[in-house]
Amino acid sequence: MLSILLKCGTKDLSVRELASTILKQIDNINNLRDINYENLIKIKGIGKAKACEILASIELGKRINKINNINQIKIYSSESIFNYYKDKLSDKLQEYFYCVYLDTKNHIIKDKLLFIGTINQSLVHPREVFKEAYLLSATSIICIHNHPSGNVNPSNNDIIITKQLKEVGKLLGINVIDHIIIGKDSYYSFNDNGL
Repeated sequence: MLSILLKCGTKDLSVRELASTILKQIDNINNLRDINYENLIKIKGIGKAKACEILASIELGKRINKINNINQIKIYSSESIFNYYKDKLSDKLQEYFYCVYLDTKNHIIKDKLLFIGTINQSLVHPREVFKEAYLLSATSIICIHNHPSGNVNPSNNDIIITKQLKEVGKLLGINVIDHIIIGKDSYYSFNDNGL
C-alpha cells in the first residue's frame, strides 16, 4: 500500500525498496501513524511532496476510523473509553480533563471538555463537574484526563481529586463510575485498579 502511495522510487531504489526502507526506519507499521514531516524527509528518496502525500493519507485513515460522535460508542469497559479518547488526547501537550455524562442505563448523554491544565496538572473543580451533570440530568459520570508525559500512573493530586469527586457524587446522588488517565499507548483506570 505504501508503494502505491509513493508511486515511484528513485534512480537507486525501486518504489517497493523505498517503501521497505520507510518501514524499516519506523520499526513497526503501527509507528507510521505517529511519523512526522521532519522524520519523513530525512529518509533518502522522500521529498516534500511524497512526505505530504503520506501524511495526508495517514490523517485520512485516522479520520475515517474515528467515531466522531461519542453517543455511537458503547461503554463496556474502561478500554472502550480509552479507545475513543486515545487519539483525541495522546498527543496533547497539556492536561485535558473530560467528563462523560451517563443516564440511568449508562447510555452516554454527552461528553464535555471541562478543563485544560498545565503540562503536568489539570485544575479540576467538583463544582463544574457536577453542575454539568445536573444540567444534563445525568445519574453517573466517568472522568478522563491525559498525562502528556505518557506515564499513566496517578499522581497524588489525581488520587485526591478522584476521592473528592467520589465523595461529592455520593452526597449529590451522582455516581462517579471511573476516572481514566490516558497516556500515549496505555491508560490507567481507577475502577479497574480498585480505587
